[in-house]
Amino acid sequence: MKKHFLFFLVLLFVAMKANAQQQRFADATYVFVHGAWGGGWEYKKVDSILTAQGHKVYRPTMTGLGERVHLANADINLSTHIQDIVNMILFEDLHNITLVGHSYGGMVISGVAEQIPDRIGKLIYVDAFVPNDGESLFTSRGEKETRAMIMPHVKNGMIEYFFGPTKPTPPTDVPHPLKTQTETLSIKNPAVKKIATYYVLMLPDNGDATNAGFAPFAQRAKERGWKILQLIGNHYPMRFQPENFIVTLEKCK
Repeated sequence: MKKHFLFFLVLLFVAMKANAQQQRFADATYVFVHGAWGGGWEYKKVDSILTAQGHKVYRPTMTGLGERVHLANADINLSTHIQDIVNMILFEDLHNITLVGHSYGGMVISGVAEQIPDRIGKLIYVDAFVPNDGESLFTSRGEKETRAMIMPHVKNGMIEYFFGPTKPTPPTDVPHPLKTQTETLSIKNPAVKKIATYYVLMLPDNGDATNAGFAPFAQRAKERGWKILQLIGNHYPMRFQPENFIVTLEKCK
């Protein structure tokens, strides 16, 4: 009888622990901010996996991109995109979110954190730009070099996607507003430093971090005391290896 009772207690303990873990996971809220030329569509597979695990997932598309391409115009700037994400968080009344920014999205989440740090529990930069106070995307990586790379692809204030062919039908990369990359960002809110922040650096196939495209920004992150994680693969882990991408996000703790 005593053995049966002890066995019952063990089962009860295991069940309670599993339920507590499930509740903890169910309470996790991810907000994914895509990069230049992209859209929320990039995170469709990631969304499906995380939602199945009990997480809440938001993957907004910024003005003029993705399914909102019909709103594209040359006057869209970095402030527009920051406000896109801030308003989504406020109107959905989200709290304690894990805010993830990819590539250009690093500029955006930096601006979001400046405005509403109290809504953010964790910041994750994925192969992303990490601006200093007063920098634009252009100046953060060297204005002369960046202009030489970008400006030949600008038409009517929009940057054409130039890293390979785009698909003739959606979902696909679309032209990106130039002003989003030339507008500077003010970073002065001391509350941002209290947010747990992580950097995921994508590595080439040989695993050499020194040759990674965003290595300079990972170095900035290191200097700020952020935890650095690494994942082998191209610049778009959410598109091409969503399962490994999620495993890496889960290590941000």
